[in-house]
Amino acid sequence: MSDNKKIAQEIKQLTELLEEYNYQYYVQDAPSVPDAEYDRIFKQLQQLESTYPTLLLANSPTQKVGGVALSKFEQVTHQLPMLSLDNVFDADSLDDFMQRAIDKSPLTETAFCIEPKLDGLAASIIYQDGVLVQAATRGDGVTGENVTENVKTIANLPLKLRGENIPPLLEVRGEVFMLKAGFNKLNEGLIKAGEKAFVNPRNAAAGSLRQLDSKVAASRPLAFYCYAVGIFEGELANSQFQRIEQLKAWGLPVSSEVKRVVGEAACHEYYENISKKRASLAYEIDGVVYKVDDINLQQQMGFVARAPRWSTAYKFPAEEAVTTVENVEFQVGRTGAITPVAKLKPVFVGGVTVSNATLHNKDEIERLGILIGDVVVVRRAGDVIPQVARVVLEQRNDDVTRIIHFPETCPVCNSDVERIEGEAVTRCTGGLYCEAQRKQAIKHFASRKALDIDGLGDKLVDLLVDHKMIKDPSQLFSLTVEQLSSLPRMGNTSAKKLVNSLQLSKKTTLARFLYSLGIREVGEATAANLANHYKTLPAIIDAGIESLKTVSDVGDIVAKHLYYFFRQDHNLMVVDELISVGVHWPDIEEVAQSELLLADKTFVITGSFEAISRNDIKAALQALGAKVAGSVSKKTNTLVAGSAAGSKLSKATELGIEILDENGVLKLLGKSE
Repeated sequence: MSDNKKIAQEIKQLTELLEEYNYQYYVQDAPSVPDAEYDRIFKQLQQLESTYPTLLLANSPTQKVGGVALSKFEQVTHQLPMLSLDNVFDADSLDDFMQRAIDKSPLTETAFCIEPKLDGLAASIIYQDGVLVQAATRGDGVTGENVTENVKTIANLPLKLRGENIPPLLEVRGEVFMLKAGFNKLNEGLIKAGEKAFVNPRNAAAGSLRQLDSKVAASRPLAFYCYAVGIFEGELANSQFQRIEQLKAWGLPVSSEVKRVVGEAACHEYYENISKKRASLAYEIDGVVYKVDDINLQQQMGFVARAPRWSTAYKFPAEEAVTTVENVEFQVGRTGAITPVAKLKPVFVGGVTVSNATLHNKDEIERLGILIGDVVVVRRAGDVIPQVARVVLEQRNDDVTRIIHFPETCPVCNSDVERIEGEAVTRCTGGLYCEAQRKQAIKHFASRKALDIDGLGDKLVDLLVDHKMIKDPSQLFSLTVEQLSSLPRMGNTSAKKLVNSLQLSKKTTLARFLYSLGIREVGEATAANLANHYKTLPAIIDAGIESLKTVSDVGDIVAKHLYYFFRQDHNLMVVDELISVGVHWPDIEEVAQSELLLADKTFVITGSFEAISRNDIKAALQALGAKVAGSVSKKTNTLVAGSAAGSKLSKATELGIEILDENGVLKLLGKSE
C-alpha cells in the first residue's frame, strides 16, 4: 500500500471516529470519551489534512472551524416553498384547527405531531448521498440565501449522515438557534471586548448565520434542530413523527420534546406542560407547533396562500411591560394611512428593547383614553409590532399629561386628510404628491414581487425623491447613467446596471403590474385573480363594483378600492405614463403559450454577469415555466454560467449538462440585441 493510501485511510478512520463521538455527544447525549481525548484526535486529523490537503474529506469535522470569507451571499430558490405557519392565540382557536383535521380524517381519532416552536431562524439543508451540499435561509419562502459554509460550522449538525437506507437526496428543514447558556457566554465576551451585545438569542443566531466570514459563525454557539422534510428521493414513513425519528436515526439533531399524541385533550395537555417547563428549557421557545401526523391527510388538507392547513402554531401569551408615553408622532404610509405612534421611554419586553408602539388610529386613542405622559402597559407578542395594551390610570399625573391632537392636515405634505365612512383609518389625500407616499409607492413598485427592479433599493429611492429626480414610478424609466452617477455612492458601473435593469423590468405580467400599483388590499393572489378573470387592463379599469365582486378573492371592500383607484385622474395618468414609457406585458393567452417553452426544465445559475443580473435571469426563466435550482444534479437540464463560475461549472461539465454563457441565455430569453 502506498504512503498516500495509508494516509487517506488514516484520515478516513479519524473522520469516522470523530463523527461517532459527535453523534454520541449531540444526538444521544451520552459522550463516551472526555473532551481532552476528542481534542487530541481532532488535532491529529488537522495536522494530517494540513500536510496532505488533497486528501481532506468533504465531511471532515475540521470543516466546522470555517473557511474563506465570502463577499456576498448567493440566492437560492427553494425547490419546495418554505411556507409560514398560521398562528392561534387561545384554546378555542386551537380546537377549531384540530376539528378541521378531524373532519377530514377517516380515523376515529386523529394523531398530531407536536413540538416546541423554536425561537430562531428557519433553514433548509440538502444532503446528497448522505453528504451536506447546501444550506439556505428561509428568506421569503421562495428564495433564500446560501449559507452553506456557515451552517457547516454548526457543532451538532452532521456533515455526513449515518445509518441505513439514506436517501440519495434529502432536504431537511429546521431551526438554527442559540442555547441560552451559549448566548449568555457570547454576550459576556462581547461586552468584555467593548462590543455591542445581542438583545436576545434569536437575533444572535440570525446575525451569526448571516456572517460573510464563516470563521465568525464557527465561533458562535449555534445549534440546529430538524422539524420537517422538504424534497427527497426514495421512500419515507407516512407519519410526521416517524419521519422525525428517521432523521434522528440518520444522526440529525431533533428536539427531545417532539411528541406524537392522539386526541384534543392530549394536545392541550402538551401545551400546559411545555408552558410550565419553558423557563427551564435550554433554548428559547415562543409557542407550540401542531402538525397532523398522517402525511396523506396533510396532502388532503393542502395549503392556503402562504401556510399549510394541516399545521398551526399556538403562541404563548404576549409579554407585557410598563413604561411612559413621552410623545406621539404621526407617520404616513404608502397608501396615505396616518398612523399615530407612541414614543416610549425605552423598555425591555418580549426579548427586545421597545421605544415605539403603534396606537393604530384615532378610534384606538379614544378607546384607550390615552394621554401624552401616561404610564401604559406595552404588549409584544412574537414578531408582532409592539402596541399599547392599556393605560395605568392609577399612575396618571394631571400636571404632566396632555391631550393627543390628531392632525387635520398631512404631517408630511399639509394636504387635507379624510376618513371614509366605515373605515377606521384617516388618510392623506395627497397621493403621489405626498413625499411620504411617493417614496413608499415607488419602493413597492420596484419590489421583488412587483416589477422586480434589481439594484433599486430603498435608500436609492429615498435619494432619487430627495434629489427631485422622480415624482412617480413612470419617471424611473427616463433616468440616465449621468443622472444616477451624480448621486452619492453611485458609481458609473452601478448606474449602467440599474438603467439596464429598468429597461429589462419593462417586460412584466399583467398580474405583477396590477400588484405594483399599490392598490389597497390588492396583494399578489388578488392581482393574479383579476388578471386571469379580465385578461386585459382596460377591462379591469372599466369594471364596475358588482363585476369586480365576481372575481375570486375580491369582496365588497376590495372591489371599492379597485373601482375608486381607477376613477382618480392622477392614478390613471400614472398608469398611462407607465405604458407610454414602454412597460408592457403579453396577453394572458400568450403567457400560457410561452410558458410551454421551458416547462419541466431545470436551470442552475452561477458566476457573474455584465448586462443582466442573476435575479433578472432567474425571474425571466421562471416566467417561461422553468425551475431554477441552487445546485447542479443529474436532474439539471442547463447551467447558465457567467464569469468566475466555479465548482458548479465543473460538475455540469462532468455530467454533460448543457451550458449557456451570458450571450446564450440573453438569446434564449429574447433579450439580446
